[in-house]
Amino acid sequence: MINAPLPPASGLRPGDRLRARGATSNANGRYEATSRAALDDGWDLPHEDHLIRTQVRDERARSALSFNRSPDIPFDRSVNPYRGCEHGCIYCFARPSHAWLNLSPGLDFETQLIARPGLAQVLDKELRAKSYQPQVIAIGTNTDPYQPLEASRKVMREVVEVLSAFRHPLAITTKGTLIERDIDLLAPMAAQGLLRVGISLTTLDAGLSRKMEPRAAAPARRLATIRKLTQAGIPVRAMIAPVIPGLTDHELEPIMEAVAGAGAEAASWIMLRLPLEVAGLFQDWLAENYPDRAAKVMARVRDVHGGKEYDPAWGKRMRGEGLWSRLIAQRFDKALPRYRLVKEMPPLRCDLFSAPFARGNQLSLF
Repeated sequence: MINAPLPPASGLRPGDRLRARGATSNANGRYEATSRAALDDGWDLPHEDHLIRTQVRDERARSALSFNRSPDIPFDRSVNPYRGCEHGCIYCFARPSHAWLNLSPGLDFETQLIARPGLAQVLDKELRAKSYQPQVIAIGTNTDPYQPLEASRKVMREVVEVLSAFRHPLAITTKGTLIERDIDLLAPMAAQGLLRVGISLTTLDAGLSRKMEPRAAAPARRLATIRKLTQAGIPVRAMIAPVIPGLTDHELEPIMEAVAGAGAEAASWIMLRLPLEVAGLFQDWLAENYPDRAAKVMARVRDVHGGKEYDPAWGKRMRGEGLWSRLIAQRFDKALPRYRLVKEMPPLRCDLFSAPFARGNQLSLF
């Protein structure tokens, strides 16, 4: 449970300042029966600071593992160290999950964060269950485990420590450079065939990245992370995600060339997804930052999703359909051998899984 009440989502007050944020609005989530708007009552003092700051609350998790049966993703379980993400990527398909907390998928998603301390201890207990059968645990499939908050809270590192002790297979997806801190844990796991990492890269244009992913590492810095991980023997997949037709699709081959030069051995791509509230947030962002091409981008987005802003159908939501989707897929497939990249990485090992002795469990020695 969350240890403090969360404020209701609301609009911005006159004079509120945004610095390095993706969303420009804070509309209520889809589960709210009423809408709230913030108004200036005239009582603020001139010197008061209206900068929108990040706030963090703790959640005591009752379970660590989340299971899914989605037929178009290659894992059935995941762990989420945090809810919300300060990276603030405007296109993030996880934004609608904040509505479950009665928070806005807009600014709340990137400023009202939930940390889950003690998650590693809960995971330890779940992995010790006699009925547990190991399969790859994916982390970073919802919000980024190496977002800035991890520097102080270290929830992700504690989780990795548990998985390392159990010799449990792990797949990490991140655009956070904090992953470099944990190379001491990750490199030995990789050497045992227990780990692979996906580094997300959307564009090589630092200016575009700054607008679109305001608190994520710059593209050049992410390439440096790929280089450091691969030099440590950690296999890396470059995840070109999302591909935004009319805005970033022309960068597909340059990104593949850059990640191959940094040491990545595999690559994949995902089409832009705009589920639920993300569609409106993204269109507002486009209109503010790229008004000259907003109509073109959205026309292409609808082309690849069957005339809609998003089609959640299995098998279509990641790739889309139609001419533009086929062209991107063909370009990607032709570029793979050119840059010596592959689609599939070797499977991770599950046969090494073993529960370590629990602290104080001396009877397990006999």
